[in-house]
Amino acid sequence: MRMIFLDTETTGLEHKLGHRIIEIGGVEMRNRRLTQQHFHVYLNPDREIDAGALSVHGISREFLLDKPRFADIAGDFLDFIRGAELVIHNAAFDLGFLNAELALLDMAPVETVCHGVCDTLRMAKELHPGKKNNLNALCERYAVDNSRRTLHGALLDAEILAEVYLAMTRGQESLIIDLADEPAQRSETGHRPAAVGAARTQLVRRASPEELAEHEKLLAAIEQASKGRCLWLHRESAA
Repeated sequence: MRMIFLDTETTGLEHKLGHRIIEIGGVEMRNRRLTQQHFHVYLNPDREIDAGALSVHGISREFLLDKPRFADIAGDFLDFIRGAELVIHNAAFDLGFLNAELALLDMAPVETVCHGVCDTLRMAKELHPGKKNNLNALCERYAVDNSRRTLHGALLDAEILAEVYLAMTRGQESLIIDLADEPAQRSETGHRPAAVGAARTQLVRRASPEELAEHEKLLAAIEQASKGRCLWLHRESAA
């Protein structure tokens, strides 16, 4: 359940053209709750920054001259993400740059260290096909406050991405929070019973005849519209 929300800023768009990482930001989440653990560094890329990239993140070459190089922080970064699932918006971009930096040091790719990678851009495209799915658009769609995001910044974007992810997967969050907040029931001896909540009475509401009739009408309409491929209707017939 340990997740790292990660973002980078770079000198340009193509690591294959020699562009480098200049900022890494990551925040940790456990059981869908942000912890106080984070990773944030600015890096000296030993090269100029493209004007287009500078207009996006506002990080100047002069500001980075006294900052560490990737080689100086590589070990700490890998320790921070080790064993966690990485959550990245447009993961191919950030992983491409991170793995290019690691390759320069003859080190293994990120994917060999972390538990897995979740690309929220791909997730958003599946949830909202045909719509804008950049981070600002998702913030607007899910009512996430991004008013501080006047320029791109790796740590801030990682924090915002974490909020967006929680909003995108709200149903999962509700289930896990309900389980996490369940009070521990204990017997008079102080021991927790083997099956907590097993004796809780569950309310079962049966459908009325009118509701069952409406259900049948809906299945018939689906059957007609799908030309005989209504999955629910055929399952009920088989049963």
